[in-house]
Amino acid sequence: MRALFIEHDHVSLGGPIWRAFEKHGYEIERFLIVPESNYSNPNIEVTFPDFAQFDVIVPMGAPYGAYQDDRIGNWLLPELAKLKAAHNAGIPIFGICFGGQLMARTLGGSVARSPRAELGWIEIQSDDTTLIPTGPWFEYHWDRWTLPKGATEIARSEVASQAFVMGRTLGVQFHPEIDPQVLEAWLTMEGGCAEVEAEGVDVEKLREQTLREQPFSQVRAFELVDSFLRRVATAEVVKHSEKFEASSALSQSAVSK
Repeated sequence: MRALFIEHDHVSLGGPIWRAFEKHGYEIERFLIVPESNYSNPNIEVTFPDFAQFDVIVPMGAPYGAYQDDRIGNWLLPELAKLKAAHNAGIPIFGICFGGQLMARTLGGSVARSPRAELGWIEIQSDDTTLIPTGPWFEYHWDRWTLPKGATEIARSEVASQAFVMGRTLGVQFHPEIDPQVLEAWLTMEGGCAEVEAEGVDVEKLREQTLREQPFSQVRAFELVDSFLRRVATAEVVKHSEKFEASSALSQSAVSK
């Protein structure tokens, strides 16, 4: 079995999510879209792999907005189209943060700036704790989605919808892949610490809490992947038939990891 992890930037490490899929016998294949050399000029042309050759697709986070067609449209629009085709073909998709926002937009919802950022470890409200436990989960986003028509929201916070299911797609706004190594990669990238501190977050305390949470967050990550594969990936296929319109994207400046 093959799981395709779509990495939109050079620091999209899978942490315990990689390990959870490997535990289930999946071969992890990583596809990087924007290399470090293009980080500041990300609107590059990309040749995607054939999504139909994979058993699961995991679109990861990104420092870009899922609506920034003018900034990343050269690869964003083709990716949205390919994700829609994969969803309609019944390929299970597990979208994480930006990846969840991509799936919301792909399936007829929208993505826009949040009223405020969510950064750090946050308890969420869940309607189904056997699928999405209350956490705490790690948040690192400035954007949020509106639900696609026909999707079922599973969890939310005061700021944003946190998880939805539609057919064999699960989108989550939080980061189940976080561990100290993943967090450090984000913080050491260009502007990483500065953008966190600008939101009033103490970086050293964030590191300390992530280290404390690691034994528990890894268990939650494994259980989330277990539930996704058992319940979502085997669900009835629900197709989205509306034609994707690029003009429906909002044009704003924002960041979501």
